[in-house]
Amino acid sequence: MQTLHEPSTRWAWAEIDTGALRRNTRAFKSLVGPRQRLCCVVKADAYGHGVANCAKVMHAAGADMFAVATVLEGVALREAGQKLPILLLSEPPQGAIDTLLEYDIMPSVYSPEFAWAYGERAAALGRVGKYHMAINTGMNRIGVHCTEVVDFRRGVDFHAGLECDGTFTHFATADDPDGWDHQLQCKRFTEAISALREAGFDPGIVHCDNTPGSVLNPAMHFDMIRAGIGLYGLQPCERTASVLPLEPVMSIRARVTHTCYPAMGEGVGYGFTYRVPRTRVEVCTLPIGYADGLPRVLSNRMDVLFRGERIRQVGNICMDQCMVAVSETSLRPTQEAEVGDLMTIVGRDGDAQITLDELARACGTINYELACGFGMRLEKIYV
Repeated sequence: MQTLHEPSTRWAWAEIDTGALRRNTRAFKSLVGPRQRLCCVVKADAYGHGVANCAKVMHAAGADMFAVATVLEGVALREAGQKLPILLLSEPPQGAIDTLLEYDIMPSVYSPEFAWAYGERAAALGRVGKYHMAINTGMNRIGVHCTEVVDFRRGVDFHAGLECDGTFTHFATADDPDGWDHQLQCKRFTEAISALREAGFDPGIVHCDNTPGSVLNPAMHFDMIRAGIGLYGLQPCERTASVLPLEPVMSIRARVTHTCYPAMGEGVGYGFTYRVPRTRVEVCTLPIGYADGLPRVLSNRMDVLFRGERIRQVGNICMDQCMVAVSETSLRPTQEAEVGDLMTIVGRDGDAQITLDELARACGTINYELACGFGMRLEKIYV
């Protein structure tokens, strides 16, 4: 019943396809030239896929740099043995400076106060604090305003403890490369980089293209692209899917822990939002719930795969469990499930498939959010 690729303590898990991850990484590496770099974004525990194992695969497949969202994510990468440069995609509190220097993590910088404190501490330790300057070209989230980049560099470059290793921005609408908003951000960034160079400042590694930008707008690759969601086989938009096919890396599977045949009219789960109809129905319990990333809003609105066919999820999804119904119809004889039978929440079973995109549409959200959610508590099995 149980295989070597399953956890021993719980019949629900996330299955991570390392072969697909390797091929996706190589696909993004193929988008850049020999003098350009690939930065793999592994924030949020590699979008729920497990940062330590994923980073090893990406490194072997051609990654040149990693990007994280928090200082502790960078620390985790170093403690996992990663030697590649690590970029923190935000400016942390000044209290994090010692940790940045200890673990050789480059922060994004966009305030003079942080830059001065970072440089002072680096110099006191006999070090040089490398950083990437973030430029605000219109997303208005972080960064030095694109019209103030020269003044910013003049205000911090005097410090011997600082070194600008790179300059970047982030696109808000890279999935619409021909749109006015995207073209304006591209123009602002290009002009800001030119202004820096004309003023005698080296911008270092210049980068701006995220996953959709990397695929749809190669003219903005500059020195490096930053691939995120696409590495994990998830498309950021429909347009990229037709240009760069990718393979989903994450599947979610569970085994049946209990079965029963409630009487006609009986309810299932909290609130009895599902009641057994006249037909014979086998209700099966799976040990996965909203604490594992299966959104409660999908209650009575989703399917799972059993023996290559779709069956309904029934009743309210609980914190740690959910129920599905195997019912007899005129078109399909009853396929009774037994305790231990395998069911697929996300992934393939035979010719049938349920994707994170399908579930995300039903939730009114994006595939990114579901991938991160599934990665929070489920044990990950790497195959």
